Amino acid sequence: MLKFNAYFQEPVVEDPNENYRLRQCIVFYYLEDDTMHIIEPRVENSGIPQGIFLKRHIVPKPPGQITDKPTENYSWKDLSVGGDLNVYRRVFRITDCDEFTRQFYATQGITLAPAEGLPSNPFVHTRAMINMKQVPPDQAEIKEYMEVQLKGGRPNKNLKSFLDNDRRVLSFAVLWEDRSYDGGDKYFRFNYFLSDNTVEIKEINKPNSGYYPFPKLLKRQKLAKTPILTHCPGMNMKEVQYYEPQDIKCGDHVTIWGRPCLIYDADDFTKQWYKACLDMDQCSVTLKTSPPNVLYQPVPAHTGYGTEEDAMGSVVALQPKPPKYDMKKMFKQDMHILRFNSRLVSTEPDDESRTFIISYYCGNDTVHVYEVCDKNSGRIGGPFIQRQKQKNPVTGQYYRECDFLIGRTVYLSGFKFMLVSMDEYTAKYMEDNFDVFPEASLKAIMAKLTAPAKNFPTL
Repeated sequence: MLKFNAYFQEPVVEDPNENYRLRQCIVFYYLEDDTMHIIEPRVENSGIPQGIFLKRHIVPKPPGQITDKPTENYSWKDLSVGGDLNVYRRVFRITDCDEFTRQFYATQGITLAPAEGLPSNPFVHTRAMINMKQVPPDQAEIKEYMEVQLKGGRPNKNLKSFLDNDRRVLSFAVLWEDRSYDGGDKYFRFNYFLSDNTVEIKEINKPNSGYYPFPKLLKRQKLAKTPILTHCPGMNMKEVQYYEPQDIKCGDHVTIWGRPCLIYDADDFTKQWYKACLDMDQCSVTLKTSPPNVLYQPVPAHTGYGTEEDAMGSVVALQPKPPKYDMKKMFKQDMHILRFNSRLVSTEPDDESRTFIISYYCGNDTVHVYEVCDKNSGRIGGPFIQRQKQKNPVTGQYYRECDFLIGRTVYLSGFKFMLVSMDEYTAKYMEDNFDVFPEASLKAIMAKLTAPAKNFPTL
């Protein structure tokens, strides 16, 4: 893509303050399809429609430049620095190009001319000249004097303030310590418009604050220092004083319709404007760090229906999901079941003769209790406690396989069981997994047996 800087001269016949204008443009030429595209950079507050001047397409030459072909289009060979470009009877003067364009022409054996400057423009098109009533500065005072002497209008001070200070806004950070029942510290953005001395106050909304978000605390208007409240505003004869830039300073309070608000910070433009125009330093104020608003939501007690993990799913989410299981442990340990003979620890004499079989399933850490009854004993044997996870009331954690050892007492569903014996499979499982059951390690047992022999000398 080739890029050229150009300008064209536009006549002005309806304005007595200028005869013509020089409008600068950028010409793009695309080598892939020989199309051209012209844009005019936008100038802020120029009063002239700017932007895309010519859409991208193949541009034909004017009829006077056509030689042997009935229709001929512009190519990259027709563009050069210092030359003219006629696009639909609009003549552009090419003044410069970028470095890539010069290198491209150099590879093609063409040396472009050096850049040339813009011609002097005696008519500077400024924003003050948009209004047809404006005159050059040397005649402004004479015109104002003549209009006043002929009982004409006074100078428009609001228009002058608007032209000088439009889009210049002083922005402050404001804190209102609301001491109402449901109040608290509320933060706002205080914007002061220099063009018409109006004030706009916007709220800084925080997520999950519990307050209904609204856009503005105060819509754009002049802010009175002491507002006068009356039923007939048009009949008020008292003079109202409004806030001005020199009345606003970081560290001071401003009264916003009865709300004392602290100004604690300002943006960079505001600090620079105060230093340059009013010779004031706006220093930020350090606020006290409020304690974090942490709300504790107690976890409801387990109702007894289902497992605790399943019940917690409806506590942490509106659409509960089933609890996730350790599938790796389930596939690896599901075939191992530890069985123990136990008896019930109770103060009732009849419970001394009752025997139970406690089965521990290593795949999912569940426990099942089965009661063994003899014939004609007067009791009905069978499942005593259904298969489920059981918590240790001492530690508050679920029972694990290492908690089941001979001689220990386990608490299952409010009953105490003492483990008396175990089957051969369980004993073999403990010997094979001595890292989980250190009491079943042969080395630990031999060390325990040989420990007293160290006190006696060998023969």
